[in-house]
Amino acid sequence: MPTSPTPAAAGHAHGESGGLGAVARHHLFWPVLALVALLAVNTAVRPGFLSVSILDDHLFGSPIDILRNCAPLMLVALGMSLVIATRGIDLSVGAVVAISGAVALTFIAGAPDPASPTTVFLAIGMALVLGLVLGVWNGFLVSVLGIQPIIATLILMTAGRGVAMLITEGQITTVTSAPFKTLGAGYWLGLPVATLVAFGVFGLVALLVRRTALGMLVESVGINPSASRLAGVRARTIVWTVFALSGLFSGLAGLILSSNVMAADANNAGLFIELDAILAVVIGGTSLAGGKFSLSGTFVGVLIIATLSLTVTNVGISPLVTPLFKALVVAAVTLLQSPVMRRKLAERTRRRGRTAPVVPSDKPADVSTDKVVA
Repeated sequence: MPTSPTPAAAGHAHGESGGLGAVARHHLFWPVLALVALLAVNTAVRPGFLSVSILDDHLFGSPIDILRNCAPLMLVALGMSLVIATRGIDLSVGAVVAISGAVALTFIAGAPDPASPTTVFLAIGMALVLGLVLGVWNGFLVSVLGIQPIIATLILMTAGRGVAMLITEGQITTVTSAPFKTLGAGYWLGLPVATLVAFGVFGLVALLVRRTALGMLVESVGINPSASRLAGVRARTIVWTVFALSGLFSGLAGLILSSNVMAADANNAGLFIELDAILAVVIGGTSLAGGKFSLSGTFVGVLIIATLSLTVTNVGISPLVTPLFKALVVAAVTLLQSPVMRRKLAERTRRRGRTAPVVPSDKPADVSTDKVVA
């Protein structure tokens, strides 16, 4: 004879379904699941994909390659996250990457001693300052002149490649400088220097925006700029700052890219990196409408894109089909994070909670003698 579920059993079943639903509704659930799936596919194709070896006191392996290759995108996506959080967009990051590399390599190539650390430090400083200035210019157009961010940054996106071509005189500038090469291809404590730099900057900014009021101010400007100004928040300064930081981080990414190949290619350096950065931010759960942002989500999004690029090579997909394959994976992750899918998942979880399984009770039935019918 079936028995009704005990309150404890029903509560336990409801708690399990509620816990699973809470995990599935977390903004990092589907991105992390997609990253794990990509790693599983690569491991199935190449069983030694996740193995890491030590050679000449350096770590080598596919995971290390992913961490090294994602360093420039990590920096660009970091700045893009802050800009998008203020309801903005920065399409000029690829152009800033090209300009930064062109300035640094042109200066080193024209120096009397390209291998001098002083020359390299001056070149890096010039490139970073120029990236910061270009970011300030974008911030001025958006926050002071009131130009829409997509239009303001489109100006530099269009003109930036031409500026880089003027700096390099239309040539691919190459140099031989061991100190400069260390930034993009060197190792320190067994790890790539580019990875250490990118992750260090990322961690520093994450602490800054989450341990100080800066993150809250950025989100308030993105949620409602007018209300933020009425509350005493300097919305114009916040917007100006995030665009300046985006330019600075893009300049550093340009230095890493040019140092890795020891060449400045104005046409191809940082090409379409702005699109990958936007995808990484969106995959991480940050809304393009502004407001709340997730740097941890951006971190996972960058790893997904870097792993996806390596997956295409391992699986043997033609490079001609790579953009389509990347678009399909990104579209799948984005759809799973959409409000409609999340709402349906929440409804299904609640429905499962209401239809908890029947669990027989170990306690005997409480039957009173006065209710027994002869």
